[in-house]
Amino acid sequence: MTRRAEQPRTRSDFLNARDVLVVVRETPPAPPAANGQPAVVAGNPAEGPEILLALWSDGSVTALNGHVDLGTGIRTALAQVVAEELDLPLSQVHMVLGDTARAPNQGATIASASLQIHAVPLRQAAAQARAWLLAQASERFGVQPSLLEVREGRVHAGEDPAFSVPFGELVAGTRTVLPLDGAARLKDPKDYRLVGTAVPRVDIPAKLAGETVFVHDMRVPGMLHGRVVRPPYAGADHGDFIGNTLESVDESSIDHIPGIRAVVVIRDFVGIVAEREEHAEQALRELRVRWKAWPGLPALDDLEGAIRANPATQRLLVDEGRVDEALANAAQPMLRTYVWPYQMHASIGPSCALAHWQPEGDAGVQLRVWAGSQNPHVLRADLAKLMGLEDVAVDVVRMEAAGCYGRNGADDVAADAALLARAAGAPVRVQLTREQEHAWEPKGAAQLMQVNGGLDAEGGVAAYDFETSYPSNGAPTLALLLTRTVEPVAQAFEMGDRTARPPYAYENLRVKVNDMAPIVRASWLRGVSALPSSFAHESYVDELATAAGVDPVAFRLRHLRDPRAAELVRETAQKAGWRMRTGPQEDADGDHPSRRADARVGPGGDVLFGQGFAYARYVHSKWPGFGAAWSAWVADVEVHKTTGEVHVRRVVVGHDAGLMVNPAGVEHQIHGNVIQTTSRALKERVDFAPPAQPSGGETLPGVLPAGVVASREWGSYPILSFREVPVIEVVHMQRPGEPPLGRGVVLGAGDGGDRECDLRCDGVRFRRRRSRRRW
Repeated sequence: MTRRAEQPRTRSDFLNARDVLVVVRETPPAPPAANGQPAVVAGNPAEGPEILLALWSDGSVTALNGHVDLGTGIRTALAQVVAEELDLPLSQVHMVLGDTARAPNQGATIASASLQIHAVPLRQAAAQARAWLLAQASERFGVQPSLLEVREGRVHAGEDPAFSVPFGELVAGTRTVLPLDGAARLKDPKDYRLVGTAVPRVDIPAKLAGETVFVHDMRVPGMLHGRVVRPPYAGADHGDFIGNTLESVDESSIDHIPGIRAVVVIRDFVGIVAEREEHAEQALRELRVRWKAWPGLPALDDLEGAIRANPATQRLLVDEGRVDEALANAAQPMLRTYVWPYQMHASIGPSCALAHWQPEGDAGVQLRVWAGSQNPHVLRADLAKLMGLEDVAVDVVRMEAAGCYGRNGADDVAADAALLARAAGAPVRVQLTREQEHAWEPKGAAQLMQVNGGLDAEGGVAAYDFETSYPSNGAPTLALLLTRTVEPVAQAFEMGDRTARPPYAYENLRVKVNDMAPIVRASWLRGVSALPSSFAHESYVDELATAAGVDPVAFRLRHLRDPRAAELVRETAQKAGWRMRTGPQEDADGDHPSRRADARVGPGGDVLFGQGFAYARYVHSKWPGFGAAWSAWVADVEVHKTTGEVHVRRVVVGHDAGLMVNPAGVEHQIHGNVIQTTSRALKERVDFAPPAQPSGGETLPGVLPAGVVASREWGSYPILSFREVPVIEVVHMQRPGEPPLGRGVVLGAGDGGDRECDLRCDGVRFRRRRSRRRW
């Protein structure tokens, strides 16, 4: 039997139901426009109050949050928060995440903010519901609320079962709607019984059972299949040629394919709808489409030069001490440049969506889309604009999809499906190809960082002058661009300042950010600009330590003023068996005692072994931003002297995320961080087609236009394989009295740790993140 908590499909279903207690909040006002930031999609008051929590007569609870679970386990952690405040069994809580018809608009699921910020109103709502239940039981039993006890979904007035009542009985026969009380009394953390304990993820059983939880598996009656034909300018999101490059589509070229229901052409958007998926695939291959000549994209074979040449506006973020004077007097000047490449989200499964166009839809909904979006309310706004609808006429049902940790092709394919469904007058499922996903997903932006500094006469840091250049990452939804629903104009956002300030205390410090328009279509990828910034900060502090002849951990501790950070660094180094050193080639013979006996190669071996250390605290959101979790990494790395092959053997991660709602979830996240960061550090870099060579003839078939994305399959964009995954050990810093902090993107330290090992193994210094590195 379906629990009542799982039945509502709209806000009205909650507000019009009987035998229920509902906690709501009025739609928050739109925040003021933030200079340099993408526009925020605010909630629509016309939808009525936002539903945060509903407690039903069968004892089940619906808890609603606007964020989505990307594999981070927040569905479980948020349910723990609710169950804790209500003293309810976890199994009685049903979480609704992201669905626009039910969940509150809390923005995109980014910046590790789901528990740190957006769980707060849900916790308050649960605490308020608990207080209401106590008041009802107090009146029923004639006992002061302070003398009542709540356990496992029941209120007890003593040990006599006659003076015990289940939650459901207290709400039966009523319809109570409570406005959220931000001052509701929260449970004291010392009384927690569920929060802080390791709980298996609640979403896993359905996945093991093969239930329909992924959007790729979604099917509805009468569903058709769609495919899209992309233009030749993969990687572009601005320029007059966008939406103006299609020359012709020969629909007769697919007349021989059965079951074709529609060919949709709107400017540069081309799509096909068929009754069977294999016929849609065949039509995608055989439809003859001609494109006009277009000016090409900037060459990116010299990425540093391309970023330097991109027009920019500079912001001065920090100016402390006397930087110029200190640089002029430095005993050992050190000017260093670091380059971070474009990278992919590299979702294992190409993006997919299902759309149903209903001109006479129920409850005024004309378009319903099932999508794996990371930001459903923003997607709803984009779909409304694309289709010429009010946002309340669009419903985005958020389903799980291939992992992303940033904006991959999920929003793009949802818009594709919407256009095709409208043309076909039936539900249409659209699946991108691997080539389309690789070529067209918005990339993680490249970054150029320069540090001017050095050592003073006493071996201290003379100055730290940090300058970072970050091509923007707005990436409007692709169908909006191809149809010219929005103009393809390059926009520069202020997004390059995440973790721009180094985590160490330098007396003479200057931080500058060069804000610039995009070069390549890019959107946020895990850590946004913070990961490259941490790469530069940790690379440079390691170079300072080497130049000063000081152990890199000891050197960092000299400049860490945060006691929590210093404790984390010491604990992590101790756990990892950090061996103090001041130079490279600590284990040139590959026979160090730390290696297992069966892994030693003996004197004169070709494998060098080293350790690297890095520390970071992720600072997100608009400058000066918010601090999330602290993280320190020790990476044990092996390098083959002859082949240059690098293997990360072990990673020890120290992690301080404040109160851990679900330690098991934190552990899983850290493992994911290590694997993804190791892959990004050692392998991942988007390649772009080189400039055309003068040939005196026509371009050869299959030759890509200059500057477009060339990494279109896994062979040209390798990721970490199973056999390359390192052993991962985690040091948890238990902070039960502290607020919970985000832990989804604390990976900035990892790349610094990996690259420090390059030096520790063989003395070679790398200041550019490159795939398939060679020595």
